[in-house]
Amino acid sequence: MKHFKTIAIFQYPAEYAVLQLLFDQAAIRYIFQNETMISVFPFYSNAIGGIRLQVHIEDMAQAE
Repeated sequence: MKHFKTIAIFQYPAEYAVLQLLFDQAAIRYIFQNETMISVFPFYSNAIGGIRLQVHIEDMAQAE
């Protein structure tokens, strides 16, 4: 995880669905933190800081 940097925070999984598809097509390495927890308990989103999109530092320029 030390090679990844947070570039965006989302409240719900529906907000990043298209972005996830674009990252997959471009072979950008990324991780969504807290994704499973918020899928199970959607009202916890604000309490745990939302879903964090983290991108590998070598793919930062392409992701932005």
